[in-house]
Amino acid sequence: MLRILRSLGLAALTLIMFLTLVPSAAHADGTAAATRTPVGGGTGIVFQRTLDPDRPTGYYVCTLTAVGRDAAGNLVALTNAHCFYDDQGNKLVGLKVYRDASPAGTATAPAPLGDSRPDLETGAIGTVTYVSTPNNLLNLGPKGLDYAVVRLDESAVAPTDTVGDVTVKDIGAPPANGTRMCKQGHRTGLTCGIKLGTHGIWFTHLIWTDGGDSGSPVVFGQTLVGNAWGAQHSSPIVDILADMNANGGVGAGFHLAN
Repeated sequence: MLRILRSLGLAALTLIMFLTLVPSAAHADGTAAATRTPVGGGTGIVFQRTLDPDRPTGYYVCTLTAVGRDAAGNLVALTNAHCFYDDQGNKLVGLKVYRDASPAGTATAPAPLGDSRPDLETGAIGTVTYVSTPNNLLNLGPKGLDYAVVRLDESAVAPTDTVGDVTVKDIGAPPANGTRMCKQGHRTGLTCGIKLGTHGIWFTHLIWTDGGDSGSPVVFGQTLVGNAWGAQHSSPIVDILADMNANGGVGAGFHLAN
């Protein structure tokens, strides 16, 4: 009996030591989350469409519209489709994207495009999985909602609902004409203006954007209503999500991560 009690005591001591030395799953997850780079609507991204020896540091710059999860649980981000077409009009599905390590700009002091550079410490944050028809506003091509889906690497990034001066908590339709809305872009930060109306499948506004702001979230309060792609035009986010659901695959069933 004494030998049995001693054995049980040793087993209990071993169990106590194991529980003391091994952190709980919740603690481990929290520590891992703290080491990941936060990304959300308004985060700047950079990428190279082609490896051009004449432009070894010629990165293209866009802005994420939102970060969320799809029906399969994938962590995904949205941005503009026209970011991911090469000069021959080919879709760059499979392209790796990086977080822009350069500081974000403001309306009065736009971030210099030449300063944009990939965050090599974090590494690639995701891969382009779907590219829609671009807007083609200024040419004769088919008119599209101009959105792209990026599947994110959860070992590198963690979702956030606040970037700069914009917090995204909900998704909804564009508000009535005359309503003030804002966008958060990596190049020019927060800019605001009223909704003017609609133009085909898009809505129009007086929100100023500049190169590098493509994909910026357009918000009414804390409600995401569209993605900005220039020339004071944006695509309604509810139409983008409906199109994603119809297409299926990565991104279908998108909902905000937080």
